[in-house]
Amino acid sequence: MATTLEVQKRETTQHSEVTKLRSEGKVPGIIYGYKSENVPVSVDSLELIKAVRDNGRNAVFSVTVDGKKLNVLLHEYQVDPLKDVLVHVDLLAVDMNEEVETDVRVVLVGDAPGVKAGGVLQQIIHDVKVSATPEKLPETIELDISSLEIGDVLTTNDLPNNKDYVVQAEEEETVVTVSAPRAEEEPTTTEAPEPEAVHGKDEEPVE
Repeated sequence: MATTLEVQKRETTQHSEVTKLRSEGKVPGIIYGYKSENVPVSVDSLELIKAVRDNGRNAVFSVTVDGKKLNVLLHEYQVDPLKDVLVHVDLLAVDMNEEVETDVRVVLVGDAPGVKAGGVLQQIIHDVKVSATPEKLPETIELDISSLEIGDVLTTNDLPNNKDYVVQAEEEETVVTVSAPRAEEEPTTTEAPEPEAVHGKDEEPVE
């Protein structure tokens, strides 16, 4: 069941209005997609953050615009890197019976024996694209690494199968590996050359 999210339609998209909204703790955004033209909206920043924290990044939210109810996904968002605050959101209107694609985070679970033996764990792929109906989209995909020894690799083929969604990724792409530790190089010392005479050779003493 979709969680209700309050949004307000914006009448203009002028920079002055956007600045005013942000000063009031609201995030400008746009709704587009299924049965919806591009509709400028705003949403309370704290309410949006709480809704995503409580329900997940890929949760379905129910919004009402011009008296019409829509089911939306948080498709994309922009963050001010200096202030670390949301500055814009894209809300994708979806048909609950049709599949959509979105990125899902890959979470490693378990302890790799290869790491305990001194190996270095490297996660190459952190997100994979997944297709599913909106309500079946997973928040994360867990990948068990408890069998990885030094030199072992897990690929996209090793991601767990699930009847609710399909992972849209190239086959045999490396997701995680445990590599051998780098051998420490022994420090090298350079012997200083023996000092030469001022004129390049020993001179006879002057009488």
